[in-house]
Amino acid sequence: MQLTHIAIENLSISALNMRHSKRAPDISDILPSVRTRGVLVPLLVRPNGTGSTYEIVAGRRRYFAAKAAAEEKGAAVPLPCAVMEDGDDADALEASLIENIARQEADEMTQYEVFTRLIVKEGRSIEQIAATFGLTERQVQQRLALGNLLPKIRDAYRAEQIDADTIRYLTMATKRQQGEWLKMFEADDAPFGHGVKQWLFGGTSIPTKVALFSLEDYAGQITADLFGEDSYFTDPDLFWQKQNEAIAARRDAYLEAGWTAVAILEPGQTFNAWEHEKTAKKKGGKVFVAVSHRGEVNFYEGYVTRKEAQRAARKAEKETPDAGETEKASTPEVTGAMQTYIDLHRHAAVRAKLADDTGVALRLMVALAIGGSRLWSVKPEPQRSGREETDASVKASAGQIVFEERRMEALALLGLPEGCGLVSGHAESTAVIFARLRDLPHKDVMRVLAAVMADSLEAGSALVEAVGVHLQVDLHKTWTPDDAFFDLLRDKSVVNAMVAEITGKAVANGNVAATGKVQKQIIRDCLAGTNGREKVTGWLPRWFAFPVQTYRKD
Repeated sequence: MQLTHIAIENLSISALNMRHSKRAPDISDILPSVRTRGVLVPLLVRPNGTGSTYEIVAGRRRYFAAKAAAEEKGAAVPLPCAVMEDGDDADALEASLIENIARQEADEMTQYEVFTRLIVKEGRSIEQIAATFGLTERQVQQRLALGNLLPKIRDAYRAEQIDADTIRYLTMATKRQQGEWLKMFEADDAPFGHGVKQWLFGGTSIPTKVALFSLEDYAGQITADLFGEDSYFTDPDLFWQKQNEAIAARRDAYLEAGWTAVAILEPGQTFNAWEHEKTAKKKGGKVFVAVSHRGEVNFYEGYVTRKEAQRAARKAEKETPDAGETEKASTPEVTGAMQTYIDLHRHAAVRAKLADDTGVALRLMVALAIGGSRLWSVKPEPQRSGREETDASVKASAGQIVFEERRMEALALLGLPEGCGLVSGHAESTAVIFARLRDLPHKDVMRVLAAVMADSLEAGSALVEAVGVHLQVDLHKTWTPDDAFFDLLRDKSVVNAMVAEITGKAVANGNVAATGKVQKQIIRDCLAGTNGREKVTGWLPRWFAFPVQTYRKD
């Protein structure tokens, strides 16, 4: 490289100058100096192969300022120039970019275009470009990522119609998504800035750093943000399946390690430490699991609620809890309303069977005559729950329908009108009923007896359990899942256990952190064979078995 002075008319802007295609530059800041002192810093030029003319690789603004000053004075002086060797386009590109970056940082789109030319035409590597321009390899990759954008989006960015944040988020978009965004942009309805990120990921972006599972086990696509530090899952459904399976595995590991319980909170529900007290595992401490909508999972080991802690302290001191306190040390598996629902359905099924078994009815009557019963006044079981939904469910059950048929048959045998009660509600005296029973054949008396015993069997009592076990009652024949049952199903861990019972452990684990509503819908879909689920028949909750079974150990 040699220094010399070259006449201004022998100079032109090189196509390799990084700002070659731009309009005339703003020279207002340097023109006063060039008027007074001329051009002091040499321009970087190289022969253009046509005689004594040269093209400017770097120094475009100084050149335009010198031309402006010459036009004002009516005379031009040669400009100082550093002449490069002819033919090295890569060096010329680098020199132009370095000179401009040193003076005024080039925009990212210009850097992308120059870096691309260096790689494609001159064979430069990312490592070489990074070393030449004092950038990190990641920064070079960020500029090159702009090449993934549709040309119209790049043009809009260069025209300053799109801001830098928007263009960076668009580099994560597929060509199809870019096309959709461009249509919205042209219709003045496109998201910008962080809104592009939300639009790309359906409102919630899930970064890979929150995954509890190995990314090697994730079969979906992962989108990297070259301008940030995160990468994101593009298939949220697949992410949640893998994340739920990982949560379920952690839950099982905690239980195997001896923790009394693992409580998985509803998605988005915050674990508030001030509402709990630290409690060691050996003293009944639990593990609470909080799951955010963005996929973050936090495990809080060794806590119980404050009420549970206070109750444990009273128990240790042998104190009696307040009479008005109704909450138990451990949340029951079923609510009171659900227990009533279960009791009434079990009762309906048992007395339907009892009404057909005269031998058992006779023996039961003898047992009641000896031991007594809350109902042995005698009066009928009212079968009222206080909830219209439960009452309607029981009334429509097959067990209740069968019993009603037997009750009507007994009324007919006694000569009583259909609208009256079998045990009470009629005007006939006991003497008249006795006279009618006396005249009936033995087998008809036993049919009436069985119906009376069924009508006066107390719901929710130990007798229902004992008779149900003895008669081998099967609720598959009298009960079907209905809305009242699902509305009363509240405990999320029990719902998850039911999902596992119906569809298998994999599906249950894959939805362990889903809301109770979502998991109950899975059960509904399996029982109905809807929404792509294979139909499952013959399922009966453990609560309806004889003898009764449960889902939880506590």
